[in-house]
Amino acid sequence: RRPDIAAAERRLHAATASIGVATADLYPRFTLSGLLGTQAASTGDLFGRDSQTRLVALGVDWSFLDSGRVRARMAAADADAEANLARYEQTVLLALEEAETALARYAQSLREREHLAAAAEASAEAARQARVRFEVGVIDFLEVIDSERSRLEAEDGLAQSNVRAATALVGLYRALAGGWEERMDAPRQANVEPALTST
Repeated sequence: RRPDIAAAERRLHAATASIGVATADLYPRFTLSGLLGTQAASTGDLFGRDSQTRLVALGVDWSFLDSGRVRARMAAADADAEANLARYEQTVLLALEEAETALARYAQSLREREHLAAAAEASAEAARQARVRFEVGVIDFLEVIDSERSRLEAEDGLAQSNVRAATALVGLYRALAGGWEERMDAPRQANVEPALTST
């Protein structure tokens, strides 16, 4: 569904079709034309039986005899098709490279987000324990503040990771020109990942 690949494919189809058109010029073309009408000396006889006229003509296109010109057109059409094939292959390879890069970037962002989510969870637990220990008088309030600062930093890092993952997902979606749908068997929650169905 990528528009660049679709456009390259259409150009290739048009170029290969032109080879057939050029090849057809090697053969003579015949045309058959006919004329049916009426003629009469007076308007009263215009639609009479004897006033009807018929004319049939056979035409021949003699351009096929100029084989040098025809073969030159065939060679040009073939060269154009070869060039369009090369451009099509280049477009497909570039699309594959972009899709592979986007997929790797998205996978990396998911791994990063997983680690940062675990770090944020651990920091939240550490901050909770610090508050408990402060309430029983084991530590002073500065340690509680320090644990809260670490928790906020971890949560901020996780939020930035979510943005990077979403951006990478958009890049992958664009590289594949769509093809996503939500997993129907997965629970509906904020972090459910879309499933790739086709490229």
